[in-house]
This record gives sequence, C-alpha cells and structure tokens, in this order.
Amino acid sequence: MWDWVALSFEEQSFVRGILRRQLEDLSGKAFERFFQKLMCARYTDFIDVRTHGSLGDIGADGISLHDGRLYACYAPGKPDAVRVWAKFHDDMKKAIAKRGDHFGTFVFVHNDLGGVHPEISIMLARARHDYQWLRFEHMGPQHLHRELCRLHRDEIQELLGCEIPVSDRVYRIGLEDLEPLLIHLINQRRQAISQASVRRVPPDKLDYNRLCSEDRAEVISAIRYAPLVDEYYQQRRDVMERDEVAQGFHLYYQQIKAVYDDPGDVLWKLQEYVAGNARGRRDQERAVMVILAYFFETCDIFEEPPANWQTPVTPGTEL
Repeated sequence: MWDWVALSFEEQSFVRGILRRQLEDLSGKAFERFFQKLMCARYTDFIDVRTHGSLGDIGADGISLHDGRLYACYAPGKPDAVRVWAKFHDDMKKAIAKRGDHFGTFVFVHNDLGGVHPEISIMLARARHDYQWLRFEHMGPQHLHRELCRLHRDEIQELLGCEIPVSDRVYRIGLEDLEPLLIHLINQRRQAISQASVRRVPPDKLDYNRLCSEDRAEVISAIRYAPLVDEYYQQRRDVMERDEVAQGFHLYYQQIKAVYDDPGDVLWKLQEYVAGNARGRRDQERAVMVILAYFFETCDIFEEPPANWQTPVTPGTEL
C-alpha cells in the first residue's frame, strides 16, 4: 500500500469544487451509492447496506461496526422537508425494530449545498428528545469533503472520475462557503465603523500564541467587527452552518500548525484558507481579518492558554 500524503490546500480546493458540482447532480440512489463508495474506501468497518427484496434496507444505507453508527441518506431531486421528515421517521422505526442492538448513533446524511433546512434541524432536535438513548448527527457536503480529502490521491481521483492537477496556481476565493460572509462583511463593515462595540481579544491568548506586534494589532482592530459575523450566522437558513465552519477552521488549523512553527505563517495560511492566495482588495483583506479574529476569539483557531498560565515577564520590565 502506498504512503498517504495529505493534499495541499490548492488540491483540497480543487476537490471541493468538483465535489460540489457533482453533488448538484447526485440525488436518490446515485447519491447513496457515491456515499457508500466513499465510506467503504475510508473505513474498513463500514458495511454498505443495499435494498434487498421485501426487506428493503431496514432503515439504513450503511453501518459502522466499531463505533455503532447507522447512516441514512436523504437526497431528493428537489428539497422537500415534508418527504424527508416522513422518510426519516420511517427509517427510524425500521432501524430500531430491526437493528436496535447494532447502533447507538443515527447519522442523517444529505447532499444539500445550502445546508440543513431549519425544519430538518427541528426534526433532529425532536428525535433527540423522543429517542434519548440515541445520539443524532448530520453529515453534509462539508463533512463529505473532509472524508474525501483523507483518502489516498488515487482513491479520490477514482471516486470523482478525474485527475487532481498538481500545480501551483493563483486562486482568489479559498473557501467557497465563506464567500457570502466576506461579501456581508465588506458591505456592512464601513457602516459599522462608528458604532462598533468594544470587543476585546484575551491578551493572554495573544501572548501565549506568540503573535508579533503587527499581527496582534490586526487581530485587535478586526475584533471590533465580530458582531457582524454573529449577525450573519443568525440570518442563515442553516442553523448548524456556523459550527460546521468553525470545525473546518479548527481541523485546518491543526493541519497547518503541524507544518509551520511561526505563528505568523499559520495566520498567513489561514488567510489563504478564507480568500485564496491572490491579493484581494483592501476591503476584502480587512474582512478576512474580521473572520479570523472572530474564530480566534471563539478559540476555534490558535491555542487556549492553560488555566494557570501567565505571560512571562521580560527581564528589565518588572515593577
């Protein structure tokens, strides 16, 4: 077996774009089969469940044997919350009746590029209340992209049906999912300048992560506009979008932290994660820093100081 090598950020961006375009056309059984191929390649304990005669699939499209996860796919050709609600409850009844001893987590798998519909999030919340002995999770395009990028290059290319180009290239938007947030911040930031509330970044976190004075100043200046990020996510249809983006930031931060020792380099790679590697307009670059300052403050990127940690005193500065 060949050694696994992580895809570069540019390659991950290419894979994301191809996957999103394919998900637009994958629905029903086609999406279900794509998901099963992905999970079989990713996990040796994943069993893909096919429909079999009058038995059907007994409420599951796949089961993970080791961690007791049951996966059920929902990918109608057109979004239809009522049909999804009915299928979800039908799958739940079948799964509990026929597979109750086989799983402890029910995973709702979907292909909706716009995120989970509010009614679906309500459905999952109610299910947690009705079936308190079970855990409920959802798995959408962002999760599928992360799983895909953890495969070997040859496996990814086979699943997507195309080669991943290996080249350094200039690209403008790094993370497509954040482009609407960037636009929101660019449009709203100037209006908020005079009324921006005071919002402080914990100084001990700035010290602990060894940010240089210039980077510290940018983060401190940008955090004033963090309420605009809160405002954006409050208006989104997908109530889970903010948490998914935060998880993506955290996972990518962990990857680049293992490669770059200098905190400034880590911050630079996070900027690319949001906006690409091409220089943008000044208002876009400022908006990028607002996003990074927001997720810095919420502790999704960079490290939180230990409980009793104190900023080291520089010799000669003692009082």
